[in-house]
Amino acid sequence: MSQLESFSSIYARASERKGGKKGLEALLPGCLTRTDIRQYDDATLLSAMSRQVFQSGFVWRVVDNKWPAYEQSFFHFVPEKVLMLSPEQIQARAADATLIRHLKKTQAIYDNALMIHDIAREHGSLAKLIAEWPTEDIVGLWALLKKRGARLGGNTGPYFLRGIGKDTFLLTDDVQGYFKAHKLVDAGFSSQTALKQVQAVFNQWQQESGRCLADISRVLACSVGDNRI
Repeated sequence: MSQLESFSSIYARASERKGGKKGLEALLPGCLTRTDIRQYDDATLLSAMSRQVFQSGFVWRVVDNKWPAYEQSFFHFVPEKVLMLSPEQIQARAADATLIRHLKKTQAIYDNALMIHDIAREHGSLAKLIAEWPTEDIVGLWALLKKRGARLGGNTGPYFLRGIGKDTFLLTDDVQGYFKAHKLVDAGFSSQTALKQVQAVFNQWQQESGRCLADISRVLACSVGDNRI
């Protein structure tokens, strides 16, 4: 493990690459408060989660254009209504030309509706669980979504969280490249060992800067590589 670069140095480099502080700050995503996140209902979260699942490996524009049809076909993603669909109805939707023909991703809508339903019984709502999850262990929330949900591993779960405003860093190509180049991880990024090492580094940068993980992640991505943010 190499000596950790200060966040102030990373910020200065990113700022120079983005035409100054003002240009860099305009690119930062920020995040919502816990109170804001608690306001989400289960249907909104299932829709956002399902859209992210479909966007993984697809052209996002195609998914976005078809999403109104998904809202209609899946009862506006109310979990209890989705769970009333039979296997045959799921298969029919997976073959529907107005949607995207992908059985496993279509099945994931049902499976994630079941996850949300179960978590709501355990914690009150998925929104409450997400809101109260500590950001200093955000990789633990990634792991929970991967374990209990469907097709939420890799970057899909983190991108879903970022999309709804939960504070999280992202392991983009540039961020991974930085950690490898600076020898800040001892294993592949799919391993819990590496994820905990990455979390520890982001926690240190957060303590130094007082910024949210999402902004730190974006600044880091802007400071190196191809700036895939």
